[in-house]
Amino acid sequence: MATADFLPPLMFFLLFSIFRTTLSTNSLDITTDQSALLALKSHITHDPHHLLATNWSTSTSVCNWIGVTCGFRHHRVIALDLSSMDLTGTIPSQLGNLSFLHSFSICHNSFHGSLPTELTNLHRLKHLDFGNNSFGGEIPTWFGYFAKLESLYLYMNNFTGVIPSTFGNLSKLETLSLFNNNLKGQIHIRIDYCSNLIRLYLENN
Repeated sequence: MATADFLPPLMFFLLFSIFRTTLSTNSLDITTDQSALLALKSHITHDPHHLLATNWSTSTSVCNWIGVTCGFRHHRVIALDLSSMDLTGTIPSQLGNLSFLHSFSICHNSFHGSLPTELTNLHRLKHLDFGNNSFGGEIPTWFGYFAKLESLYLYMNNFTGVIPSTFGNLSKLETLSLFNNNLKGQIHIRIDYCSNLIRLYLENN
């Protein structure tokens, strides 16, 4: 009888410990995502419509911020869409901590500067749209290591040099848009490796 009476409190303690650990982990994850997005906010130098200035506040849940979508399962940020907000700024390295991100769009803004290598941590990315901004320099070769990437939009920027041969690693890629840049040279991509490629836009280079 003593053993039977002892089991319910023990089971309750174990379940409570598991729940507390899970809750603590989820809270830490949300805090990580929040910190990454606040870093981006601090790198915005022009927000004429005050969209981030008034909406991205620690007094509300990250998942309720404009342009942010969270997943139901892990309660992490899975999509970030800041397209056509007339924003000016740079991309901070902390965005590489959004490890559950599937879709990332900042098209039709005025982002500039270099792209941090920490973005390579976004290994779940399927959609990436940096089109119509002011990014320059050579296209980073590490774009070719997003194994799940299905669409990549880098059109209407100031990218120079050649198209990285690493793009040939993107076996799931369906759309590649690089038009209106300053690219040149030969295309050293094994197109047969990109067996799912349907749309390729290279004009005005």
